[in-house]
Amino acid sequence: MYRFFVDAEQLENDFVEITGDDYNHIHNVLRMKIGEKVLLCDGSDKEYEACIVDFPDAQSAVRLKITDVFGTSRELPGKLILFQGYPKGDKMEQIVQKAVELGAYEIVPVMMNRCVVKLNEKKAAKKVERLNLIAESAAKQSKRGMIPKVKEVMNFSEALEYAKTLEYVIIPYECAEGMDYSRTVLNGAVDKGSIGIFIGPEGGFENSEIERLKEINGKVITLGHRILRTETAGMTVLSVLMWLLEDQNLS
Repeated sequence: MYRFFVDAEQLENDFVEITGDDYNHIHNVLRMKIGEKVLLCDGSDKEYEACIVDFPDAQSAVRLKITDVFGTSRELPGKLILFQGYPKGDKMEQIVQKAVELGAYEIVPVMMNRCVVKLNEKKAAKKVERLNLIAESAAKQSKRGMIPKVKEVMNFSEALEYAKTLEYVIIPYECAEGMDYSRTVLNGAVDKGSIGIFIGPEGGFENSEIERLKEINGKVITLGHRILRTETAGMTVLSVLMWLLEDQNLS
């Protein structure tokens, strides 16, 4: 069954109208008919089954009636915020897509000292707009309970200030050692409400950036003996944390 996100205010009665891109997808792409059913989500852990009852304006709207409500609990108990050193090419799009699938609550693109890409304000805004569309699509595909947000591109100092508001910060770093410590740090995230994960760009972190992260009580860990690409490192940590937190969710 196809799934769409709607605003909570739209679900205050038994009927919902969908317009815009989702209307176009339902009517012109999927060619759905009156009587067919879809799933609706308002960004909470509830899911609504709805039946198409009318196309009141054949050019812009579809009207649905809510027929059932479910509790889904698809979101992790802890909010995972990925601080991603901005990579070159289209890697950021892939990172956003996979991060959403793996349960990230937010993705924060960060300009670090060794980032190859240089973005002006206008270009950064267009990139983030595109990345949020990818996040929405990935949220629908993976049946998330909410649409993770891709924040505006931050510089390293801005990212540090944001990270200070979180309960726990983890930094995978190629120069770190000690798998036992890494396991302890990752296991220590399971009871935290908000967990930041800092990933360096292709060139890695500068030593000064690692020191600044340590100053805000960031925990520097190793992911093993292999050097992982920037688009792989974040997914590795998110996968482990998803499994640990999902285990808490299911227990």
